[in-house]
Parts: sequence; C-alpha cells; structure tokens
Amino acid sequence: MRSVAVFCGSSNGKSSIYVEEAAKLGEELAKRNIGLVYGGASVGVMGALANSVLQNGGHVTGVMPRFLEEREISHKKLSELIVVDSMHERKAKMTELADGFIMLPGGPGTLEEFFEIFTWAQLGLHQKPCGFLNINQYFKPLISLFDHMTTEGFLQDKYRGMSISAENANELLNKFDKYEPPTVKTYITDQQT
Repeated sequence: MRSVAVFCGSSNGKSSIYVEEAAKLGEELAKRNIGLVYGGASVGVMGALANSVLQNGGHVTGVMPRFLEEREISHKKLSELIVVDSMHERKAKMTELADGFIMLPGGPGTLEEFFEIFTWAQLGLHQKPCGFLNINQYFKPLISLFDHMTTEGFLQDKYRGMSISAENANELLNKFDKYEPPTVKTYITDQQT
C-alpha cells in the first residue's frame, strides 16, 4: 500500500483524544512509508493528521476545491497541494491517488465522503479497503447501523465485511494489509439463478 486517503473533520471535536489519535495515525503512516492523501486543510483533525505525517518524514498530498483554498484554510507546508474545481472532483482525485480509505471522526461531510467511496467499492468500481478508526467509540452507532442494515437485508454479509474498523491505527492498517475484496455486487437473487 503506497498511499491512503483519509476523510476526517476540519474541527478538533470536544475531546483532545480525536486530535491525539489522528496524530498517532499520521505517525504510523509515516513509519510504514504510506503516503497520506487528504482534504488539504490546516485545521482540526485534518491538520493534526497532516502535521503528524510531515513531522515524521512522510509524504502528504492535499486535494482541495478552489473555493476552500481561496478561504485560506489550505495547509501551506504539504508535500503537494492539488486544487480542483469541485467537491466531486476532490473525491475522484483522492480515489485515483489512494490505495485505501480511512474515516476518522468528523461531521456529515466526512460521512458523505466515506459512504460514496464505500458504495463505489460495493459496486466494483474499486477494490480498495475502506475502514474507520473508532476513536473514543465515535463510530459505535455507525457499527450498529451497519449491523442493522445487514440484519434487515439491505446490506449483504459479504459487503458488511468491507467496513473495516479498529480501535487503533496499527490494528486498522494491519487489517488493510490482509483485505480481500468481495465479488462485485449483482442484482440477481438466489431464486433467479
């Protein structure tokens, strides 16, 4: 794995643990020589993650829409900053550059980015691992929702396994190394085969 895209908040969150664990992920990425691809901001969990990768000698590529870059929230010390025209282009570029996707705590934008990438994997548009770092049990309700979707028949078991989660960066990246993508989604039911 050469690079990982990370979706995360531009806020710090209420507890310092979010920034601290983002920094630990950054340190682990740099240690493993895995480049970071992220939204390009200098603030919040995003900034803490990027700063950690850089401070530990790693490579960081930011991808930021022009309208955000013009608001001067872009990180000025990145290895590379790619400015695109829209949020859609941002996700497409991040997908192109990354070999896997991690979600850290964040708000609706973070969830939207992760779910689009997760859906693309389910549809076979890529075969890259998708996971989230469950810092401070932040994603406990989401894990329950994935289980509920599976129980209620809206998410097949084989796709439930695509949402990789772990309590720490080392464990999550080890799971990424062992990831085997499921077969591509089909709409043929067992009765039709």
